[in-house]
Amino acid sequence: MYTLLALPLMIASMSISEARVPETSQQAFRKAAVRIDSLLSARYAADGPGAAILVACGDSVIIDKGYGLADLSAKSKIDGNTMFNIASISKQFTSVGILKLQEMGKVDINESVSKYFPYFSNKQWRKIRLRHLMSHTSGVPDTRTGSRDFVLYANDEQSISYMAALDSFKFKPGAYYDYINPTFDLLGIIIGKASGLGFDEFQRRYVFEPSGMKAVTYFSPDIAIENMSHGYVREKDGEWKERDYGEESFFATKADGGIYTTTRELLNWENALRDCKCISASSRDEAYAKHIKVSGSKWCDYQNRPHTWYGYGWFIDETPGMPLKIYHTGDNGGFQAYLAKYPSLDVKVIMLENRNDIDRWAMQKEIENILAEEGILHR
Repeated sequence: MYTLLALPLMIASMSISEARVPETSQQAFRKAAVRIDSLLSARYAADGPGAAILVACGDSVIIDKGYGLADLSAKSKIDGNTMFNIASISKQFTSVGILKLQEMGKVDINESVSKYFPYFSNKQWRKIRLRHLMSHTSGVPDTRTGSRDFVLYANDEQSISYMAALDSFKFKPGAYYDYINPTFDLLGIIIGKASGLGFDEFQRRYVFEPSGMKAVTYFSPDIAIENMSHGYVREKDGEWKERDYGEESFFATKADGGIYTTTRELLNWENALRDCKCISASSRDEAYAKHIKVSGSKWCDYQNRPHTWYGYGWFIDETPGMPLKIYHTGDNGGFQAYLAKYPSLDVKVIMLENRNDIDRWAMQKEIENILAEEGILHR
């Protein structure tokens, strides 16, 4: 049960409880909530696509609010139950699925990829381990090509089809960071094979349900998603154009970026990881460990920032003067997503957008500064 400390104007349907939080924290939470609301209200118009924000500290929700519209045609408003495509944040769920299978004795992250794909002809596959796929250190290039329909509608199996005949790799496995998507599709297929349940069913049974995620789903063109938002891109004439499945590349692949979920369910996810409800503390800490340095990588620009590392499905940020941050971002079509936690303080920042024209990193730095100035983030 979460304690809500945001102002009534921010979540009118929920009441304020002060029983479990010191008065000084209550004041800091209220001030932070007002400032974050003011920041986001100025960025998102009520009649355009927008965002959902949820910030929590421990079991107290500081702010949980939506801005703008989930569907411009239906005029449905965004709130904490709006379903967004979280794009690459989906990768951490795939990594957790692999780690859960390892706990069950059905896979070993040190196993060769060749065990599961013996028809991949190049001998380099024997040297690439599951952990290399999980940490973006495999050296596998993303050379997917095909027709417009392939790019728009390819599933996981089709997305990795080029790998069977791959004859060159970028570097020795484990040597460098190079962020690519289709290697996570390999992991999804491995989950389906090793579990005997198929990817979707295993993830539902062993990852989503233990984490209290009931609405979450992988996108499928034949499944209607309740409360689903659409992603939008602003055209040169100022009009919004829908950009998701059938309009943007690789929306139909699941393991690398196919999850639709809500800010509230992502809070459940974060707390489930904290409380070891789906994987053990040792598996979780292995996923959060610094497996490869991102900063300065010559192979990839994605999140190539100072003081940054990659684990198994998470970025690790060790910016001096700030608490350790473990996070991930997601981008596809008109969607932008951000999920971060500061484990030493049990602070979580969750922001999902259905437009891609706002500088997400600058926005998050402003939110981070507010939380620091109000004493919620500190060393």
